[in-house]
Amino acid sequence: MARTIVIEEPRPPSAPLQEFALWQLGFRPFYLLASAFGALSIGLWALQFAGWLGQPYLQGPMWHAHEMLFGFALAVVVGFLLTAGSNWSGRPTLSGAPLAALAALWVAGRILVLTPFGWAAALANAAFPLAAAIALAIPFVAARNRRNYFFVGVLLLMSAAALAVHLSQLGVLRIPGWLGVQVALDALLFIMAVMAGRVVPMFTNNGVLGAKASRRPALERAALGTVLALLAADVMQLHGVALAALAAAGAIAHLARWSLWQPWKTGRAPVVWVLHAAYAWIPVHLALRSLAEMGWIALSIATHALTVGAAGGLIIGMMTRTARGHTGRALRADRVDVACYLLVLGAALVRVVVPLVAPAATMPAVIGSAALWSAGFALYAVRYWPALTRPRLDGRPG
Repeated sequence: MARTIVIEEPRPPSAPLQEFALWQLGFRPFYLLASAFGALSIGLWALQFAGWLGQPYLQGPMWHAHEMLFGFALAVVVGFLLTAGSNWSGRPTLSGAPLAALAALWVAGRILVLTPFGWAAALANAAFPLAAAIALAIPFVAARNRRNYFFVGVLLLMSAAALAVHLSQLGVLRIPGWLGVQVALDALLFIMAVMAGRVVPMFTNNGVLGAKASRRPALERAALGTVLALLAADVMQLHGVALAALAAAGAIAHLARWSLWQPWKTGRAPVVWVLHAAYAWIPVHLALRSLAEMGWIALSIATHALTVGAAGGLIIGMMTRTARGHTGRALRADRVDVACYLLVLGAALVRVVVPLVAPAATMPAVIGSAALWSAGFALYAVRYWPALTRPRLDGRPG
């Protein structure tokens, strides 16, 4: 049976502490880079609107979508998988110079999309998830950890989606660039659905006395199956009533799945309730996607329910929890952590709810949501910089 992430309480130091630990395990550089970029990218987005960045290769909404997916979110996913992959396989993942090289490749991708060098940007951004997939496959194959091979496949899919976006922009492929973005969104949704199903019930039962969060195999298959079906439908560019029905079925399945995890019992455990609050945005996203396919609301509202609500919430929740656990700190959210949670989840509420109920206020909602999002991830970056760059408190490696 595959191993899950083991998070332990701090122990007394058993080995001399090193001064700098950023390159010891994947979560360290990628959580720090992603949180800083998550805060700064909104400012870059504003500079693009103002025309102060000249003529970058990727511009406007395409840059914003690309960078939030293949920059911010993918960095967190890779950092998490490299960390969890070591526990799942019982073998080491990237550290030291190879980890630094992978982080440098990610940074190169962020810089190159702001330059006129389209081919270089395409190569860097397709190479990053490909390199991460190879790095993850090595320990999985060595340990015959077949249960988690699909994560390698999803990273390969992200690489293909990134390449499709760039080749479309460069005029090589005659497909809409947004197709690659939508496929990447579906792949991200699948990653979140799988990981939430593994960890949220476990964290709930471990952190909330008597919670009795449960899973049902048939419902698990239905929830994950609808996401895969949605991904296939988007690859085939299907639209209309059939896609709306599929998204609605997914919303019902994920809502039922979430209810089994007893979210109403987690109110006194912020490090747990943030994950429940974030996951709740997945059925909301699917319901809104259904309405968008019927032409009743703008698709961007459904998209931001997924990216700001589900992805942003799960990312900030998991980044605080795993950073604490893997640096030997107590698994209790403090006031700064809770502030991060409220800022990011507040950004989702403003970005989704306001345009739904007051379309004329969409622009102020976008600005307000961006400010809340930036504040939440900036606060995380400042607060967790010492923990992510220094050795574990218990003296253990990692």
